[in-house]
Amino acid sequence: MAKSYPTDVLSKLKTAISIWKSIDPALKIGKLAVAELEATLARGEALRQEISSLETQLTDLRNKRDDVYSAGWKYVTRLRAGIKAIYGDDSSEYEMAGGTRLSERKPRSRRVKEPLAGV
Repeated sequence: MAKSYPTDVLSKLKTAISIWKSIDPALKIGKLAVAELEATLARGEALRQEISSLETQLTDLRNKRDDVYSAGWKYVTRLRAGIKAIYGDDSSEYEMAGGTRLSERKPRSRRVKEPLAGV
């Protein structure tokens, strides 16, 4: 979904307020007064700061999640390796642990070397 405003809208709003005040602070355009622009700018900056704070928290949570997932994956691979060592890599126990049995693996396919063209 495309946004209906530029990414630097807050800086453009600051500029607009400054220009408006330098022309005539009491100027009204229809019902619009400079105070409404200032209030909108204040709300926008407050929301931007809150989003920035939440993004920092989210980054921290993602790092913690990645650490837990990494530890969990190490446990899974250790379990599979242990079961493979005890029961063998073609056992049903190894398959139950999530491994692919040796008899069910595809054989390696060899690449056929093509002769050099023009030699």
